[in-house]
Amino acid sequence: MLHDELSDSNLDENGNLINPLDQHFPFTMTHGEPCIGMEFESAEYAREFYEMYGRRMGFTIRSNRTRRLLKDNSIIVREFVCSKEGFRAEKYTKKETRVSQSRPATREGCNAMLRIAAKDGGKWVIYDFIKEHNHELNPSKIPHRRSHRIAFCEDEKDRKIRELAMELHREKKKSAAYQEQLQMVLNYIEEHTQRLSLKVNLVSNNLRELESED
Repeated sequence: MLHDELSDSNLDENGNLINPLDQHFPFTMTHGEPCIGMEFESAEYAREFYEMYGRRMGFTIRSNRTRRLLKDNSIIVREFVCSKEGFRAEKYTKKETRVSQSRPATREGCNAMLRIAAKDGGKWVIYDFIKEHNHELNPSKIPHRRSHRIAFCEDEKDRKIRELAMELHREKKKSAAYQEQLQMVLNYIEEHTQRLSLKVNLVSNNLRELESED
């Protein structure tokens, strides 16, 4: 279990900070550059890898678009972009009722991004990467992280959504099976009622014939 604050398990024998990704990736991946085809054990590690790369280069990242499967709502594509991607909406920059001065624009239409896709077996692979930025990169201006905890919050939420969607799918299948069994019982009762009605009519006709002969 990873904790928000640093503990003894985050330090080596010399008291230096241990990067959690070093336990999952070789040195070339934890300190290298993203490339198409690079695989990760999870989407969380891919995001952490891109964030570490960005900090070394001098930019920060954020999560952007995702793509989900319709059948179980599971995420199959993730996109991470430079924090300066896009532009601030005009409604925030041209607000007539604004009293205080607007904050400096932080988005400059940067196209740098990383896209990953889910593979069989739970792994994720980079299938699109744009390296170039349209702004200055300065590692010294990137604020230090409070800790080296891997951010699982968003992915934990996605996992819960996926589990609930799968549970709902199972319950729907159970409900469909119960409805099918109930329909079979109702059909049997209807057939039995029809046969019984025919027998009653036959007995009634026989009685009328006997009465007429008497």
